Amino acid sequence: MKMKKLTVLSALFVMTLFSCTKETATNEETPIAEVLEQAQGIERDCGYVDSNWPSTAKLSTTLTAAAGTSADATFLSGQNTAIKTFWRGATVAAPTFRFVNNGKDWNSTYNAISYSNGKIYFGEGIFKDAKSKDATNLINVMILAHEYGHQLQYAFNLPSKTESTVRSGELEADGMAGYYLRRGYGKTSFAQISTAYEFAASIGDKNTTSSGHHGLPAQRRSAVRLGFLLADASNPKLNAKDFDYNFFYYYEGVLAGTYRMAKPANIDEAIHSRIMLHMDELMRIKNGQMSDQEYFNLN
Repeated sequence: MKMKKLTVLSALFVMTLFSCTKETATNEETPIAEVLEQAQGIERDCGYVDSNWPSTAKLSTTLTAAAGTSADATFLSGQNTAIKTFWRGATVAAPTFRFVNNGKDWNSTYNAISYSNGKIYFGEGIFKDAKSKDATNLINVMILAHEYGHQLQYAFNLPSKTESTVRSGELEADGMAGYYLRRGYGKTSFAQISTAYEFAASIGDKNTTSSGHHGLPAQRRSAVRLGFLLADASNPKLNAKDFDYNFFYYYEGVLAGTYRMAKPANIDEAIHSRIMLHMDELMRIKNGQMSDQEYFNLN
């Protein structure tokens, strides 16, 4: 996701800043102005974090006092490990997770970026704003779950659906976040996560011909709803590749307007039956035909 706008295993945090390492960029980096975005890359020389952040920004395992508390930092760091474990088990390492601070210039760190070399950098600006809107840090968990979705994409060569923009990857990461918030984080009612997810959906863009297009706000709403539905406790748990297959099978139907689809052999019957009950709803969300009140009160 993108717009203005992390976890390590330590239980004790010290105010440690990490020096940069020289690494080679693997692809062109995405613009800093976009939030919750994928970036290819790179910590460069120690003069700065990398070119996605201001030259004066620094990395830390802690939050500055103006941005959050030590408990906030410990919590989000723990979620970095929890989200990884949910998707990939205990034997795979969690991404390197760091906060990015640049004093009280909050706009300059209003971003969260997932890197292809196993790092997630979470700007203090976006953390602070999300915490101000939800004191439980649910929005920050959602952002982190979205960014970990990009880590899954890097690891498993996803998304399987490619487009001329980054929309398919961003919508899938939205769906993965919705899946985790229900199946991993325990939010069993959609009403518990829908208002939090508006923080991301509200930054959907209408630049449909831009390579950085993330999806229209209504499409992002629909994507997270589909992820939530796939996470029904009665459905078998999906790994990243199975999630990708299921997500795009049904979401392609939503985009195409053909929601009464036959069940392919490799999709679970229980999943298919439940999703079919909601396809008309998903289309109405995607088309912007569902009111906020109805959306926020979905089961």
